[in-house]
Amino acid sequence: MTIKETLSQHLQTALKNLLGDNLSCACKINVEIAQDLRYGDYQSNAAMVLARQLKKNPRALAEDILQGLGELPEAETEIAGPGFINFRVRPSFFAQTLFSMLGDPRLGVVATSNPKTIIIDFSAPNVAKPMHVGHIRSTIIGDTLARIARFMGNKVITDNHIGDWGTQFGMILWGWKNKLNPELLQKDPIATLLEVYKNVNTLCKEQPSVLKECKDELVKLQSGDSENLEIWKQCIQLTKVGLEKIYKRLDIHFDYWLGESFYNDALSPLVQNLMERGIARESDGAICVFSDGFHDPQQDPFLVSKNGQWLPVPAIIRKADGGFLYATTDLATLDYRINHFHADAIWYVVGAAQDKHFKQIFDIERMRGVTGDFRHVAFGSILGKDRRPFKTRDGETVSLQDVIDEAIERASRVVHEKNPTLPEEEKKNIAQAVGIGAIKFAELSQNRLSDYIFDWDKMLALTGDTAPYLQNSFVRVCSIFRKTNTDFESIQSEKAPILKHESEIQLARLLVRFAEVVPAILDDCRPNLLAAYLYDLARSFHSFYEACPVLRSEGFERESRLILCALTARVLKKGMGLLGITLPERM
Repeated sequence: MTIKETLSQHLQTALKNLLGDNLSCACKINVEIAQDLRYGDYQSNAAMVLARQLKKNPRALAEDILQGLGELPEAETEIAGPGFINFRVRPSFFAQTLFSMLGDPRLGVVATSNPKTIIIDFSAPNVAKPMHVGHIRSTIIGDTLARIARFMGNKVITDNHIGDWGTQFGMILWGWKNKLNPELLQKDPIATLLEVYKNVNTLCKEQPSVLKECKDELVKLQSGDSENLEIWKQCIQLTKVGLEKIYKRLDIHFDYWLGESFYNDALSPLVQNLMERGIARESDGAICVFSDGFHDPQQDPFLVSKNGQWLPVPAIIRKADGGFLYATTDLATLDYRINHFHADAIWYVVGAAQDKHFKQIFDIERMRGVTGDFRHVAFGSILGKDRRPFKTRDGETVSLQDVIDEAIERASRVVHEKNPTLPEEEKKNIAQAVGIGAIKFAELSQNRLSDYIFDWDKMLALTGDTAPYLQNSFVRVCSIFRKTNTDFESIQSEKAPILKHESEIQLARLLVRFAEVVPAILDDCRPNLLAAYLYDLARSFHSFYEACPVLRSEGFERESRLILCALTARVLKKGMGLLGITLPERM
């Protein structure tokens, strides 16, 4: 149990003893981290909330609560302002908590008591197209959520729902047969297929006859033509090989690659079922789902306000020409994930622009009587310094491969400047860890709903809220243990450390909060909470390092400070690992 949970339990018991049945009228009783250490480590506004409901003076009620709490072994208590209850944790209790963390590989984080099967749908590039900078957010956020959800004890299934079906394949098939250079295809399949698609797309605009031939190729594919199916399969396989190289560099893995085509056979029966149940109906030749009036208009995803009227915005699940859309495929995908994987939760890490789409999909599930933890984990855009979508100088979308190469190249120069005597292979590995870590941390340190500016200099800086700063903090801890000829992972103690200096107490304060931060991340899928925590921890360690000599101290004071160093290294390694970031021991 974390310190926060322990204090909450004490408060709940005191309130129950004080108010008895009257407590049932109260809202949830919270103990939160204090934003200002002048008011202690934790605070609760329970007295003020209850006072309004019970029509009592809040400060007088707070005094009664404190009397009921008595003297706590964990913290001193006081009243502040109109009735805040403050908890100032005793250094001895911080020390005892650190002592228990030493022998705990989970560093105090307790796995969920209610594990779920969670499917996380992320990355999802299109076949025959390279991944671009816009894929960074979905790919990195999705992977991090998967790592954290698994660490919390859930069964996590990751699915790369690739775009492997659609009208673009008519052009790719025609180009394969008429424009393809086999030698270039072998050297760089994704770039070659993209170039073929671009060239054929241009031809289609110039020559209507080519456009017709492309449509014919698509019809043949959809009808099961063996030649076109074989070409299509080769496109998918070649694309996967190229994508896997990028995912390997990012240390990202998927359990499944079930693309759009996997659900083709389920689409017609799905539409038929929705029509038979009265959920969908024909409109101008198309089959659509309209509002069923369940929501207020302001919250209804099937309505839009225009000129003072609420107008229908249906979800089209079959076009007038018989073709299906993303909505149809996503509904079939939900069915499969629920029925085959028995998913309790399905999370889609997709850009905020798709908000309306997912609201409609989830609402159709409600109409069908299907419930679950369905989430659209939305995110904003990556911008250039001009605050416009990040592009190359000639206006092209920046490829993810180029971003990774550039990050590693820049990191390599920094590593060589800082430590030119390192062996070349070690410098290469460090540059890989620093470069990719910089990309990931720049993403994960943001509120996912905010846009952010892609800034190389800031990302790779050794100071500030960056991966290199945290990696450098870890390196500093490792250097301490190299000098003692010990390993921070092996440090143990027969008794709790002694915390005297304020910087020791502050570092301890942050270390024990790791167990509070990690579980909270999944409440609203906010990995930036962990990134911010790790940055605060690194800053606190640097302050401790400057104020409290470790190797020059003696006796148990030295052992206590080595314990603080060891736990700092362990928490940084575990925390950054949950973000998918490697920590080198030298830089």
